[in-house]
Amino acid sequence: MNLKGVISISGRPGLFKVVGQGKNNIIVEALNDNKRIPAYATDRISALEDISIYTYEEDVPLKEVYIKFREKVADEQVLSHKESLSKLESFLEEVLPDYDKERVYPSDIKKLFQWYNLLHKAGLTAPVEETATEASQEEE
Repeated sequence: MNLKGVISISGRPGLFKVVGQGKNNIIVEALNDNKRIPAYATDRISALEDISIYTYEEDVPLKEVYIKFREKVADEQVLSHKESLSKLESFLEEVLPDYDKERVYPSDIKKLFQWYNLLHKAGLTAPVEETATEASQEEE
């Protein structure tokens, strides 16, 4: 699973992929409809590879949570984010039993499922084999 270049912009629905850079902005493409829009420095942008889920021990990166989702559902979509909160919480508890129930809010859980389904539709949940060049770059 490759989350590199996938971002969320606060106040805008969906997920975006960074495709270019302008003078005072970055150009992003929506994953669901492939429309390109500018994102400015005033926008609150979060890279998915920097997001993690609170647990009682240490935080778990979003990528690892999504890999566990993929193992559980066998390359299908997960529950819709519009399902009842109890169903979403029970699924998350099966996948990540020690997530911090006090610090992970219901809105975060819904976003977690919505984002996974968007990534799945865009074909970004497939496992990616790490190439030798990527491995050597990470070691440096």
